[in-house]
Amino acid sequence: MEAVLSRYENQITILSDYLEEFPETDEPVWILGRQHHLNTDKSKLLLDISARLWFTYRRKFSPIGGTGPSSDAGWGCMLRCGQMMLAQALICRHLGRDWQWEKHKKQPEEYHRILRCFLDRKDCCYSIHQMAQMGVGEGKSIGEWFGPNTVAQVLKKLALFDEWNSLAVYVSMDNTVVIEDIKKMCWSPPQSSSVAHSSAHLHRSALGRNKNTAGFCTGWKPLLLIIPLRLGINHINPVYIDAFKECFKMPQSLGALGGKPNNAYYFIGFLGNELIYLDPHTTQSFVDSEENGTVDDESFHCQQAPHRMKIMNLDPSVALGFFCKEECDFDNWCSLVQKEILKQQSLRMFELVQKHPPHWPPFIPPTKPEVTTTGAELIESTDKLFELEEEFEILSV
Repeated sequence: MEAVLSRYENQITILSDYLEEFPETDEPVWILGRQHHLNTDKSKLLLDISARLWFTYRRKFSPIGGTGPSSDAGWGCMLRCGQMMLAQALICRHLGRDWQWEKHKKQPEEYHRILRCFLDRKDCCYSIHQMAQMGVGEGKSIGEWFGPNTVAQVLKKLALFDEWNSLAVYVSMDNTVVIEDIKKMCWSPPQSSSVAHSSAHLHRSALGRNKNTAGFCTGWKPLLLIIPLRLGINHINPVYIDAFKECFKMPQSLGALGGKPNNAYYFIGFLGNELIYLDPHTTQSFVDSEENGTVDDESFHCQQAPHRMKIMNLDPSVALGFFCKEECDFDNWCSLVQKEILKQQSLRMFELVQKHPPHWPPFIPPTKPEVTTTGAELIESTDKLFELEEEFEILSV
């Protein structure tokens, strides 16, 4: 059955998603906060796009939950898009936005460590296994399609167990971003010594080599900001288009999650009125890390001209992503939003407010629970993972 489904998915990709390369035009192309000109630096543009980590359907990985699916073909596309957005945040955090990937070129250890976070294994912190099982707590059965908001909530929860990257993940509510809440979360004090000691006792093996000492120090935690939006009822409202495109110009941009009903894409930029996206609807075989920790990474980069679609064909349910490594990056983002997004006095794409709305429940920065009861084995590190398997059993829902 898996083989038939795999062939079907690949045929769909070949028949319906093939598009010609970029046209000759004087219009600039915007990719995740960077501007490119096709007439002068087309190769640089394609290099920039191929550097993004590309996560697609995979097959032949270990069954999710021990007895579940061993392929996410047909249902995991939004999860893969969420992985791509998060991976871009981690690239910016550790390697910088201008880092470039080249085939067969030796890459820094941080790059391979990032990639290992997303391998299709139950003990990798952002694997399809962890995301699918965490989705159960969001009301999604394993093998069920996710929407943009569900993926955002899942990433927010999983990030609590990732000490190496130590991200603060903020998912906006009711189309509103609250500056006060974000600063409270990103400047949260470290864990108390008793909680830290208890956590270390539970996961001694994991905390050895991979402990992020910065995670236990005061300071700004790098921010992954996700804004789920509904930009229309059945179709995107044209009034939002300019503001939506403006988001891809911001240096903090991580693109957007969205697509069409039950068909998710990771949008990374635009040209004119066409959105540029990475498509997860290609089924590839499971890839594991080598003994030395490196990963054969060619299948994790899209090395062909990217796909494009008319912005008016976009489903109105989307999620914008932004990454702010330092507080000054967030302050700059707020200024850009005030200037470029909120200048519309009629229908605003979202609101940016200084203070926590008084009619909302109090904001409490999320913290890692001392005992995992979610149904997924949530791990604290991305290294020494095999050592955990005999010591801890993955919880099944």
